Amino acid sequence: MSFSVDVKNELSWQISSARHCNLAELAALIGMCGSICISSFGKYSIRIRTENVTVARKCFTLLQKAFNIESGVSVSLHKGNKKSSPIYTLLVKSHEMVIKILHALKLLNADKEVAECMSPANQLLVQKSCCRRAFIRGAFLSAGSISNPEKAYHFEIVCASMERAVQLQALIRTFGPDAKIVQRKKHYIVYIKEGAQIVDMLNVMEAHISLLNLENIRIVRDMRNNVNRKVNCEAANINKTVNAAVRQMEDIRYLQAAKRLETLPVGLADIAVLRLANPDASLKELGEMLEPPVGKSGVNHRLRKLSQLAEELRQNKEEYDYDQERNHDSASKWSGGQTSSIIGSGGQSV
Repeated sequence: MSFSVDVKNELSWQISSARHCNLAELAALIGMCGSICISSFGKYSIRIRTENVTVARKCFTLLQKAFNIESGVSVSLHKGNKKSSPIYTLLVKSHEMVIKILHALKLLNADKEVAECMSPANQLLVQKSCCRRAFIRGAFLSAGSISNPEKAYHFEIVCASMERAVQLQALIRTFGPDAKIVQRKKHYIVYIKEGAQIVDMLNVMEAHISLLNLENIRIVRDMRNNVNRKVNCEAANINKTVNAAVRQMEDIRYLQAAKRLETLPVGLADIAVLRLANPDASLKELGEMLEPPVGKSGVNHRLRKLSQLAEELRQNKEEYDYDQERNHDSASKWSGGQTSSIIGSGGQSV
């Protein structure tokens, strides 16, 4: 099973002992995946449809605990494009009981008529902190998901209206996590992407076992990421050191081929000889080999000076070669012109 399914299974067994919390959670469940039907005779019924058996079980338990009723449950098979998935439907047919539920969930107006819009939920249901927890728990059960924390951190709840999303975002923010809203097609997504805040959300919804599992995964991921960062950093430093040493060796050999090592000052000549003899040594090790010893900055300064001298020598050689080539081209043109001038008509030389 996925991590999201595990969380929902745990939350489905989380039943509050307080009736007001059960009402808040039931309001979220009905608001997210429920509907109120009115017959031709003006009779009300409540239908809750879900693909998750844990949500169906939770709704059944809350209705039974809060109102002491047993709703009729029917199971139908929804045939999708790729595979069939069961649809669980909970139906409360008793008009009197539905009126009692709607009144308790603050879904009836002053004329005792059903409110046109069930979102956002009435603020009277979520005044207490425990009720806000229950409401968020119900919203996640009916329309939420958490990605596999071993791959990515992502918590989201899908809302059908912007009003519901804004209310849910505000409720979540009262507990600390900074939830954000994004529109996806016709729905509005309340989401969180930081691992620490997702842990806080599990604590808010009182999914303590899933919280511990997520923390264990986070610890392993953080340790793995830290090790990878250190390995990558050390590998980058090694590559940088090796590349620098190769360039230094090339510069020193170039100076040696040009017979310039003999003309260098003592400090530069000593470090050049040491670098040629110890191509794998670090700057600190080279400095310790000198008499007297020199620090890393001093060794780096001397090697940089050698590189500058080699670069100046290369540039001077390139300029000299360019002048020689240009003089040669000029001489060739002059020679060719002189030959043509002394050839007379008819190809005879004058």
